[in-house]
Amino acid sequence: MEINVKKKRGFAALVCTALIMSSFAGCGGDDNDKRGSGAGHMYSAALEYNPKSLDPQFANDPSSATVIKNLYSGLVMKDGSGSIVCCNATDYSVSDDGCEYTFHLRDDNYWFFDKNEDDKIDEDEYFPVVAADYVFALRRILDPDMHSPYAKDFMCLKNSGYIVDGSGTVNGLGAWAVDDYTLVISLDHPCAEFLSLMTTPAAFPCNEEFFVSTKGRYGLDDRSVMSNGPFFVRQWFYDPYGSNNILYMRKNAVNENDDYSILPSLLSFSIEDGEAEVKQRFKAKEAECFTTVKVGGYNPKKYSITGQKAITLGLVFNPGDKIYSNQNIRKAIALAADRNAVRDENSDDISPAYGIIPPAIDIFGRSYRELSSDKQFDVFDTRAAADLLSKAKAELNINSVESVKIIVDTNTVDSRYLHQLSQSWQDSLGIYIGIEDLTSAEFSRRLSEGEYSIALYPLKADFNSSVAVMSEFDTVDCLKNAVNGMKCAESILKCPSADELVSRYSQQEKMMLDQYGFIPLFYKSSYLVADDDNEDIIYDAFTGAVDYRIARNYS
Repeated sequence: MEINVKKKRGFAALVCTALIMSSFAGCGGDDNDKRGSGAGHMYSAALEYNPKSLDPQFANDPSSATVIKNLYSGLVMKDGSGSIVCCNATDYSVSDDGCEYTFHLRDDNYWFFDKNEDDKIDEDEYFPVVAADYVFALRRILDPDMHSPYAKDFMCLKNSGYIVDGSGTVNGLGAWAVDDYTLVISLDHPCAEFLSLMTTPAAFPCNEEFFVSTKGRYGLDDRSVMSNGPFFVRQWFYDPYGSNNILYMRKNAVNENDDYSILPSLLSFSIEDGEAEVKQRFKAKEAECFTTVKVGGYNPKKYSITGQKAITLGLVFNPGDKIYSNQNIRKAIALAADRNAVRDENSDDISPAYGIIPPAIDIFGRSYRELSSDKQFDVFDTRAAADLLSKAKAELNINSVESVKIIVDTNTVDSRYLHQLSQSWQDSLGIYIGIEDLTSAEFSRRLSEGEYSIALYPLKADFNSSVAVMSEFDTVDCLKNAVNGMKCAESILKCPSADELVSRYSQQEKMMLDQYGFIPLFYKSSYLVADDDNEDIIYDAFTGAVDYRIARNYS
């Protein structure tokens, strides 16, 4: 493999890849001591499964997301407050019509390809990340042959529609390199969410020459990945029939200097066969943190536990069910749901949900739910619910509604929360609605094969953006049914300005909720659990990624 090399001009700052803590002022953090105590640690961790791919334009599983987050960095990022700041771009500008973005790239961010088995860094192992690398990455997202799961999110790019339907080629995409360090991206229409899209792993760069050299293996083994982020992959070994499966990463020193620190020296991941095995590693002190949606049994006085309400748990209904395909039945259930009556001994785990977008989604550096309260969607009214039930019985020509069970994925949520609501439905409507606990695999099978009347669906976006939440209703079958095929993300992608964004989201939520095909009940937390001698391990509850770049250990 031959790659053109530009000699390095001296070590310089690679701005951060992580969602860094609010104490850092931007990409490079503040000027205080950033190494000092707690730096240089070798982190032991566990991946729940073998990463499916380390290709940022394709991978979408949590294990891949964790490695990718520590392997690459992009043009812009969200800081600890949720504000979008420059990362590998020095600055950017937007045209008056909002349809053209010009990014000026740093000239000190480098690709690193580990050719050697020692710890030396040779000059032919690193070369600059340039504008063409971002162009190629965006083309790959929209290329129909690529089947990227993120194509739907980038349909605002100019000519993307023609490329996706096959009437145009990726060369016509509205993204081009003016020179090595100037990138222009053109949109079909103004999109207030565009910069949020550019913070996602899908927008990380991809070097075309290296990609071609991997001959179809890009992202699939440790010889087919490069790094422009804080760590590089030294070894990735996985045998599905073996037990010593590992993924080993080292600090990428070519992208560090006095202004930008990568605090851990090593990341050593074991590759497990599920969450139970990961938790066992943690219990045996062979992993220093893990992620979970059920945190019961872990004492917050003993462990560092952080949670983000990134999941909206809502009822979805089988459109083929004679009873529950009736909108008045569904609306009666919605109006009779007394969410405030649900008591949770762990108050951080769930909270009442009246809207679709969960509180962990941020916009303009604030929780969207702070900007648009979901109490506007509270329709609790038992008298109106009883009237609707009577109307539905007349429409269906029935005297009573038979009992039914809600299927629940118990790996996501404790069904005891629903039992409390079940009693309120029986008291208000005279309908017995029970609960059927299922494993994740059986829950998914029952949904896909239509073997349910009502399901408690865990709605979660694949990145931190309200448009990503709406996109789920455009792609997931049971959610498409919930809104009668309404195109939920399209109008948001065409929202021209940040000022209009909150209002547009609120209007869109209202239209979707008025279908009563998705009835939100609870916002649910996802968690990072870590040994209490660790600080600043950053967890992205949407992608599932754990970011170690600024992590400190004081053991």
